[in-house]
Amino acid sequence: MSDMNISPFAPAHFPKLPPLAGFEMATAEAGVKYKGRTDLWVLRGQAGTQIAGVFTKNACPGAPVDWSRKALTAETSGPRLIIVNSGTANVFAGQAGRDAVVETAKGAAHHFNADARAIQLASTGVIGVALEASKLIDQFPKMKLTANDWEAAARAIMTTDTHPKGATATAKIGDTTVTINGIAKGSGMIAPDMATMLAYVATDAKLPQAVLQQLLDEQVGPTFNSITVDSDTSTSDTLLLMASGAAEHVEIDHAHTPMLASFKKALHEVLFDLSQQIVKDGEGISKFVTITVTGAVSNDSAHRIGMSVANSPLVKTAIAGEDANWGRIVMAVGKAGEPADRDTLSIWIGPHVLAEGGQPAASYTEDLGAAYMKNAEIKIRLDLGLGDGAATVYTCDLTHSYIDINADYRS
Repeated sequence: MSDMNISPFAPAHFPKLPPLAGFEMATAEAGVKYKGRTDLWVLRGQAGTQIAGVFTKNACPGAPVDWSRKALTAETSGPRLIIVNSGTANVFAGQAGRDAVVETAKGAAHHFNADARAIQLASTGVIGVALEASKLIDQFPKMKLTANDWEAAARAIMTTDTHPKGATATAKIGDTTVTINGIAKGSGMIAPDMATMLAYVATDAKLPQAVLQQLLDEQVGPTFNSITVDSDTSTSDTLLLMASGAAEHVEIDHAHTPMLASFKKALHEVLFDLSQQIVKDGEGISKFVTITVTGAVSNDSAHRIGMSVANSPLVKTAIAGEDANWGRIVMAVGKAGEPADRDTLSIWIGPHVLAEGGQPAASYTEDLGAAYMKNAEIKIRLDLGLGDGAATVYTCDLTHSYIDINADYRS
């Protein structure tokens, strides 16, 4: 992609992710769809690596998701593998798509000396095109696993992303320092549960699978499930958390031990960072929007109201046009199907109160709103005046570039 296409919120450079003990990886050009770029990534965790995962709630998932859900709980004494390709999602491809998953797992198991049943597979790209497994399998013998190539991995899994996404953090478990690295891809077809989105987080900590899964389940809500670009939940969403167990620290047997306080904080940092990078790379983005809802009857209600506003095409296009059209926000609150009362609703953009008590705020002027809406980052705050429920969600505007990208996606 040319520099002209890069998101205005793209970081200046890919972060320096350090090597993680117990993990090796490699990328390759398999030519699934793209020419002249990598589109295949293999990550291998040493024997004993534990893995947790969260997958899409879309009722029409891809064959790789079906396979990986089962592989998540498969026991193995060998290494754990993740195989990811971009270019085709291998979704809605019938028996050919299901066969490709089996062939890929068997091919990877043979070359990398792993148990096929425990291999995690993911594909991202066009729906309705079966993966040609031979293109991946032919590359496996040529791939030389190394201890550290996270940026190359992040680039290999990209589709309409304008830049690779990575994050890292360190934590203490007892007296031992452990590291958490993560990469992700996603730009369009982004909505909760999870988003079009593949995300892979790895740590050298030694944590049981049940602990990993609980930590991931607790952290996905305020991170990946609080972002939206276009309200569309992908058929391929996958978030995996792997722990190699290479670090030597005190034994952890449950997720709520105080010994994990630092680790939980660092894990949240990585997941939040990656999720923010995804929404800030939303297709056609020109504005990044934070929506905070308070005064709802519950946190879940606040979240649903926030998402109703974040997903409204009328709200998103108004933001793109730098129009502080608070009437559209009121509409989106009212259509959410959650308790709301126009006469107790207050709305702010940035520091300016737009509406309160069912009418425009006396202090507000259109000039104030117009000036604020020129900012690249927009903050919207809603208070429903009904209770203590609160939530924050993140989205972007909807520009004509989004239409251009998606109108031409298969061509």
